[in-house]
Amino acid sequence: MPMIAQFIFLICLVVATYFLFRNITKIRRNISLGRAYKIEGQVGERIKQMALIAFGQKKMFARPIPAILHLFVYLGFVLINIEILEILIDGVAGTHRVFAKPLGGFYFVVVNFFEFLAVTVALSCAIFLIRRNALKIRRLNMAELTAFPRLDANLILTIEIALMLAFLSMNACDSILQTRGVEHYYPVGSFYFSSAFTPMFGGLSSASLVALERFFWWFHIIGVLAFANYLPYSKHLHIFLAFPNTYYSNLEEKGKMKNMPVVTREVKSMLSITLTEEEQAEAAANTEMSRFGAKDAPDLTWKNLMDAYSCTECGRCTSVCPANLTGKKLSPRKIMMDTRDRVEEIGRQLDLGQDAANDGKSLYGDYISSEELLACTTCNACVDACPINIDPLDIILQLRRYRVMEEAKAPDSWNAMFSNMENNQAPWKFPPSDRFNWAQNQ
Repeated sequence: MPMIAQFIFLICLVVATYFLFRNITKIRRNISLGRAYKIEGQVGERIKQMALIAFGQKKMFARPIPAILHLFVYLGFVLINIEILEILIDGVAGTHRVFAKPLGGFYFVVVNFFEFLAVTVALSCAIFLIRRNALKIRRLNMAELTAFPRLDANLILTIEIALMLAFLSMNACDSILQTRGVEHYYPVGSFYFSSAFTPMFGGLSSASLVALERFFWWFHIIGVLAFANYLPYSKHLHIFLAFPNTYYSNLEEKGKMKNMPVVTREVKSMLSITLTEEEQAEAAANTEMSRFGAKDAPDLTWKNLMDAYSCTECGRCTSVCPANLTGKKLSPRKIMMDTRDRVEEIGRQLDLGQDAANDGKSLYGDYISSEELLACTTCNACVDACPINIDPLDIILQLRRYRVMEEAKAPDSWNAMFSNMENNQAPWKFPPSDRFNWAQNQ
């Protein structure tokens, strides 16, 4: 019987690993559909940024209560999964608590610490469920969070609670079997938090307890493997992508907009201004541009697409967006969700061998409307609020550039400003020689 269990476990492990690798490969391919985005240098600063923001969750603490709850869930997820290593070894080798003897009394301390984390994770997830579904927090119940996005959030929280309860129940059954001297259950002592569950199982026979302990063991490991394979389809992919996303995020001051290299080259050429070496290299690399700005997801950079996959849909960006707060249609979170949905759609077409470039759809128009793009004030509030440095504004600017430069669709007030900038070097309709006339009578 143990050999059969080991064989089944190996099959589950191999199948789960195969599908996980396949899903990761698809996500990597989809992100690679974006244009080149050159990032080099400042390695030390980037590592520091990743450590503070992705690992240390520095920006989360702008809102302390959800930040503390999220920290419990995050630490629990990271540290409790160390325990998965023991389960994997036990499953392959047919052993039970393989680290118990080598670690001695320290093993008891470690498992009790894991149980503490399991309790905090379960409680935090329960509070998050209440906040989402009973308290109706505005940013968690907006128009774009319908159907799957809403289900996804509730499903993940419910799964995490179930996994933590299975872990505690497994330990409770294990503790009782230890006291009864049942073979295979090495005595390591009664664990503090799971001991609260022992009254529920104490009256059962040893055979029933063994069956229950094995059920919870299998439920926990199969649940973890299934959870890992579900993540690529979920907003919780940020658990992994937060680290590369913060490492590659923009280190320049907020509000600094990057000019298009080809346009910079042409303008400076007209003004007889010599390009810097960096500008020459950028212009040379972008001579084959198919269009100005971005119309569809592949026109964006791979960093923009990584941003979209990293988005956790927390809505902090939308909750501080002045356009959204004044009733405009724009939601920075929706911009990221739409970008990810469009890339996923293109990826599915590629999987079927279809030409995604000619499907008649595009990110601008079919997913994101002109009304949304024009509502943006470019204030960078969304960029500042994001816990993992996602930049919705960069996508908005690229789509807006396409609308203005390729389709020549700009509001009349914008066209007047453009004309004044070109003719008068200022947004106002008077010549530069009259610029200081206002001071004459002061």
